[in-house]
Amino acid sequence: MALKKVSRFFWAAVALAGLVLILSFSYQSVRAVKGSFSILLESLVLSAISTYLLFFLALLVIRYLVLIVYSFLEHLETLHTKRDLSPERYRDESSMPMISLVVPAFNEGIVIQAAVRSLLLLDYPNFEIIVVDDGSTDDTYEKASTVAQESTAIKVRVVTKRNGGKAQALNTGMTLARGEFILNMDGDSKLSSNTLRACIKHFENPKIGAVAGNVKVINRENIWTKIQALEYVEGLAMARKAQSFIRSVNIIPGPLGMFRKSVLQQVGGYDDDTFAEDCDLTLKILMHGWHIAYEASAIAWVESPSRLLDLLKQRYRWTRGILQATTKHKSALWQPRKAGMNCFILWYMLFEGIMWPFSTLLGNIFFVYVGLQYGLTSLLFYWWLQLTVLDVVAASYCVVVEEESPSLILYAVLFRLFYINIIDISKVFATIEEWRGHAMTWGKLEREGKL
Repeated sequence: MALKKVSRFFWAAVALAGLVLILSFSYQSVRAVKGSFSILLESLVLSAISTYLLFFLALLVIRYLVLIVYSFLEHLETLHTKRDLSPERYRDESSMPMISLVVPAFNEGIVIQAAVRSLLLLDYPNFEIIVVDDGSTDDTYEKASTVAQESTAIKVRVVTKRNGGKAQALNTGMTLARGEFILNMDGDSKLSSNTLRACIKHFENPKIGAVAGNVKVINRENIWTKIQALEYVEGLAMARKAQSFIRSVNIIPGPLGMFRKSVLQQVGGYDDDTFAEDCDLTLKILMHGWHIAYEASAIAWVESPSRLLDLLKQRYRWTRGILQATTKHKSALWQPRKAGMNCFILWYMLFEGIMWPFSTLLGNIFFVYVGLQYGLTSLLFYWWLQLTVLDVVAASYCVVVEEESPSLILYAVLFRLFYINIIDISKVFATIEEWRGHAMTWGKLEREGKL
């Protein structure tokens, strides 16, 4: 274990040292040709775009810096302190509160047994499992029922209902739950054995209404899934850890979220009018004044899309769903005094969902044009390099803190080279079509059974 830690620090240091060398070389190159950049000031349009892109880049640097600093502070707090916690209520095993695990499933026959069997191994003395079959057309119900019959020590209930969508399935589970706390997950997720113990401790703070878990990719088998593994660690886990420092996580992930049942009932459960019911529910909880924490050690292993088309469909749905959820709460955007931190959270979500993808695509198109029109092809490289530097720094930090494989740092280069451009195109189309009101369907991901 100690050797692995040293290895992670070593490769992170190597990556950062390499960046310093590249930046030093680039700086000398920029000095040699800096007079040529004055062409960007000769046209009002070129000047305006250049100024905007510099402004965007400054926001991006601030974003990365704030997330790294806040996530590190949260990491230190997790290691050394227990801020805002009342005396432990659950010292005795017999006094541990009951937790109901709700597993919504629609056509998850290929993965449902592995998912439910993994739940039977959770290290916690008092929990039940409720599998809600949402009108599956495959053998999901039969396979889940088989596991339920195998379990004797832990209560496993399998219910089936007419297909009505994930939100309705989760609400059905909430109604049936006997526990004071509810853990909602996806039918294709596999939880780490410490999940329940790690999450329940946060509820010793009476202000905490929910806890977001850590989602990681299990099927790291090709370039698409390996880049996603980095994306989940850098783009999702780091952001949630930073947000947790101020107890305002903006999206409780579908694969792993624990809630007070009373809070779910207070906000009316899940709504089915968006394609991101997890984001919508999170915003409702925040708007009701509850705090949301993040637990890095509670891990949900998920099967991510291994084919490009499936990946694009997923990100298209995520983007439109998040835009739908933020639109429902748009009044908070213009009421900073009343909404407080929630106003900032919504603007941050719009920055990541709209401004970021549009700006990176604009930058690429702009610098390709400038390169072809004026011969300043080096500008495109410098634009890419600046963004890559941010990604590599963040990836190096996350590899150390999340105790991940150092090989993920390499994928930060590939992430910026082509992956994020493809994803951003999908996000831009999703944003335009959401604005125009185009109809869409859920677009369920076809499972491969990699759990």
